[in-house]
Amino acid sequence: MGSFHGRTLATLAATGQPKKHEAFRPLPEGFRSVPYGDLGALEQAVAPASVTAVLLEAIEGEAGVIVPPAGYLTAVRRLCDERGILLMLDEIQTGLGRTGRWFAFQHEAIRPDVVTVAKSLGNGMPIGACWARRDIAAAFVAGDHGSTFGGQPLACAAGIATLAELEAIDAPGLAERTGAYLERRLGALAGVASVRGKGLLLAAVLEPGLDATEVTRSALGLGLVLNAPVPGVLRLAPPLTVSIAEVDEAVGILGVALESVSGAETGGGGRW
Repeated sequence: MGSFHGRTLATLAATGQPKKHEAFRPLPEGFRSVPYGDLGALEQAVAPASVTAVLLEAIEGEAGVIVPPAGYLTAVRRLCDERGILLMLDEIQTGLGRTGRWFAFQHEAIRPDVVTVAKSLGNGMPIGACWARRDIAAAFVAGDHGSTFGGQPLACAAGIATLAELEAIDAPGLAERTGAYLERRLGALAGVASVRGKGLLLAAVLEPGLDATEVTRSALGLGLVLNAPVPGVLRLAPPLTVSIAEVDEAVGILGVALESVSGAETGGGGRW
C-alpha cells in the first residue's frame, strides 16, 4: 500500500492508493496490494500459483519517502526466487544516483528482474525506460509493444548525454554526501520531529499539529519549492548538484516557514 507507479490504466491499477483510482474506473484487474515492508502479508499474497510478479518501489516516494525495513528487499528477492516469480522495481524517483547509489536496490545488493526508470534519465527531457534481464526481455520481440514517441531520437540523445554527465560528476557520491548534510540540518529545525530517506530523497516529518501544506505555501512565498505528499510530511528532492550553500539557504527559508506557520497555528501572529 502507498505505492505510486503512474497514471496509465495499468500503472494506476498497480498503484496502492485507492483515492487515485476513482476518476479512472473501471481499471484492469489482477493486482493485489499489501502493506509495504510487511513480508508476511506479501508471502500470503503471492501464494496463489497465478501470481507472476511482485512490483515495488525501492523507496516509496508519493507515500512520503518510506524506506523499507532493513533486509526487506533481500527477503523479497529470496521469496520471488522460491516461488518462481519476477521481482520488478520502480526506480523512477530513486534511480540514477538519487539515493546515494545508482539504484536504490543497490543498498541491499540485490538483482531485480525488471527495473523502470524515467525523470532524471533525461534531465528534463521527457523519457522513460524499462530494462530487464536478457531472458526476461526476450518475452518481447519487435512489434509486440510500442508507443507514439517510444525510442524518440532527441529524447534518447538527451538520455545518453545525461548518463555521461551523471557518471562524470559521480552523482551517487554527491547525493550521499550532500544528503547526509541536508538530513542533519533538517533534523535540527524546530518543528521537525524526524527525517527519513536516503541521499537526496528526504522527508521531514513535522511535529503533530503542524500543517505541511501550509508550510509548503509559506516556503513557496519565500522562494523555496517543497511538496507535502501526505499530511504532516515535507518531501525534499533537490538537484543532485545542489551546493552546501544552497542547502543552507533552503534550510534557512524552511525554518522561517515553519516558524511562521507554527506561530499562526498557536495564535502567535505568524503570516498564516
